[in-house]
Amino acid sequence: MSSTDDRPTPSLEDYLEAIAVLKKRDGKATVTALSKSVGVKKPSVGWALRKLSDAGLVIHERYGDVELTPDGARLADEVCRRHKALFDFLTDILMVDSAVAEHDACAMEHALSRESIHRLEKFISLVMQCYPGRPDWAAVFNRYVDEGQDARVIEGVLDRES
Repeated sequence: MSSTDDRPTPSLEDYLEAIAVLKKRDGKATVTALSKSVGVKKPSVGWALRKLSDAGLVIHERYGDVELTPDGARLADEVCRRHKALFDFLTDILMVDSAVAEHDACAMEHALSRESIHRLEKFISLVMQCYPGRPDWAAVFNRYVDEGQDARVIEGVLDRES
């Protein structure tokens, strides 16, 4: 666990997230599947599982499947939710390429507070409910990013085009 709070390190959070994703997708999480999912060798997975087991977040018998404890499942769900919120923000609001967004969301999910994630989720919900289907604001934003034009000028152009 990290020394600053009771959350696992970002690396261990990645394992919890991977276990949850594998269990949802395949019905089970194994050391081999975790190794492929996280992109590390099996001994590294073994080390992480020992740490997570010592923290009471997983149950793993040698050569057996990995199970999340109730605390581990709660934390894994939280990490997955943070990841989804960041991925959605990057792809749906900022229109970042999905491969880039996936990488960035994974890096960012460990750094933001619960309050920031909660507000980000609310912001995404507001934008998607109020402006479904990427309306004019998306065109204004893209032109602002691509052309560096002042957003107020672009909005005026769009108003005249309507």
